[in-house]
Amino acid sequence: MEQCPCGSEKSYSECCEPLISGSRKALTVEELMRSRYTAYTKVEVDYIGNTMHPDKRKEHEENSVREWAENSEWLGLEILETTAGGQDDNEGSVEFIADYILNDKKEKHHELASFKKTDGEWFFYDGQAPTPKQVIRKGPKVGRNDPCPCGSGKKYKKCCGN
Repeated sequence: MEQCPCGSEKSYSECCEPLISGSRKALTVEELMRSRYTAYTKVEVDYIGNTMHPDKRKEHEENSVREWAENSEWLGLEILETTAGGQDDNEGSVEFIADYILNDKKEKHHELASFKKTDGEWFFYDGQAPTPKQVIRKGPKVGRNDPCPCGSGKKYKKCCGN
């Protein structure tokens, strides 16, 4: 049994293969996202193009997609967050990270992908780099001349602050 590359822990034949082969359509945006990732691992460039929203297909660069898919060693997909995109929705998004190796260098493709439903079918619409989340400090800021919070008895600037 071949494990599905999308990371669902299902077999390829029961997970993404029916979508890529065209025997059924994705029911949710996450399912479409997973199948598109799997299509990259399998170099199924036609599927990648066909699952793009009709308004965006002119932007599909088949040769670039094929080159990236063929020359990458795909390591895994991590779904960080899915917003809307269920069977009763018309829009949704998936934030994900795809790990791969290209030219002997490990890479991460972090994207917020948006999807739209047209005539009852989900399509990839657009992808953008996610907005960095603001870090909120828990506790007070340590000043340079304050005692180091590690308990060494030294000033912060002479201990953990340098």
